[in-house]
Parts: sequence; structure tokens; C-alpha cells
Amino acid sequence: MVHSGERFHVAMDVHDHVVELRPVGEIDIATVTAFRAALWAAPARPVLRVDLSGVRLLSAAGVRALVATHLRVRARGGELVLTDPDPVVARVLRVTGLHRVLPVRCSDRPQDLPGHVQDLPGHVQDLPGHVQDLPGHVQDLSGRAQNLPGRSHELVACAA
Repeated sequence: MVHSGERFHVAMDVHDHVVELRPVGEIDIATVTAFRAALWAAPARPVLRVDLSGVRLLSAAGVRALVATHLRVRARGGELVLTDPDPVVARVLRVTGLHRVLPVRCSDRPQDLPGHVQDLPGHVQDLPGHVQDLPGHVQDLSGRAQNLPGRSHELVACAA
């Protein structure tokens, strides 16, 4: 599915556990309606991933659309994840503090992307008694706490 206009368009890929949106262009007051329509048209899945690599400008209107979508997705038990922001967009995320509310990841590090096979329900690592569930396992001491609800997310720098 594609939402498009002259200056802006959004492509959508729907998978079993992830919906990925790829907006391209500038997200400003003139294009935010199309952006918001694409965000809200995404079917319910555990993860809504927005690839920001094609976005060159993210205005306050775009930030508001992301916050509203985050609240909507979270209310149904899902997660909104932003990936591969352009450096200018990454700066907007940092200045507004949105990177503390929403996870920002890089697609060149697939292990960090929600919807990766290890995040899917029923994966072997989710089975009770798996070595990673044992108290004191080294994984329990690493960065897992950063993704707990109510925790701040780091802004990850993506390769250019």
C-alpha cells in the first residue's frame, strides 16, 4: 500500500508480526496529513516500524503525529520503532526528546530491530528453563533493562 503526493509518499509492507512504513520526502505541515493517514492505516501488529532513512525533514507536526501513533500503538499492546533516521531527523528526535520515548534503531544492526526472529513469541529463547532465563546469566546483566517500559531509550547512530 502506498500513500503518495508530489513531495511525499509512504510505502507499507505488512508481515505477520511487523508492519513497516517507509516515508520518503519532507514531513511538514503540508504533508503531515498523508503521513498520519499512513501511520493510522497500518494494521495492528506487535511492531510498527517506521524507516526514516528517506525523510529529510521532520517538523513539529511530524513529531506530533509520531507521538499520537506511539500512544495508539502502545494502547493496543504494540510498539512503535523508528529506524535509520537521517542525521537531520536524528537531531530533531534528540532535541525534542522523542528518542527517550521511542526506540530508534539501525537496520544495519538487525539484532536490534523488534520483529527480529528472537523477538517473536515462541522463539526458543522464550521457553522457560532456557539458559538465558537462569538467574545470574550474563545476558541478565547486560543492556536488557534499557528496553523495559518506563525506561529511556538511547539514540543509536546509524551508518551513513
